[in-house]
Amino acid sequence: MVRAAARITEDEIVVIGSQAVLAQHPDAPDPLLMSQEADVDPRNRPERAADIDGAMGDGSRFHETYGYYAHAVGPETMIAPAGWEERLIRVDVPPVLPTDRTATAWCLETHDLILAKLAAGRPHDIEFVEEAIRARLADSERLLLGIELMPASHRDLVQERLNGALARVAG
Repeated sequence: MVRAAARITEDEIVVIGSQAVLAQHPDAPDPLLMSQEADVDPRNRPERAADIDGAMGDGSRFHETYGYYAHAVGPETMIAPAGWEERLIRVDVPPVLPTDRTATAWCLETHDLILAKLAAGRPHDIEFVEEAIRARLADSERLLLGIELMPASHRDLVQERLNGALARVAG
């Protein structure tokens, strides 16, 4: 998907949704990999986001062919800890065709991803967080420290949701 999106946008791709976990944890438990979509952002060419949705979005030929799709988003669609951009994990995707170039994906670091999911707070986000904690893909102390980097308007809510997730996983 990254290779195709990079080809469309002629840009590096930022993966900000759940599939970003693959950058650090390619062998993550199956429940963390059960998504038909990947939230992606053309890193330097945001005006090309609509091109991704048109070519690879929900209901596209790409979706019908491969069974998954890209959802083009911008960084403003998520609430994440300050400095997340500096902690992105680089993944180079090698070319398949001789005419392709290496595609570069920048993926949210796992702790930043979990905190962003706690801020979103949808049921599937909370399930993702609990599974990531259960699989020990994140350090609970580092998550607690990361709350201080969240926007002030979301810190209490993220703290409450994290406490609940930690309690459910421990229980």
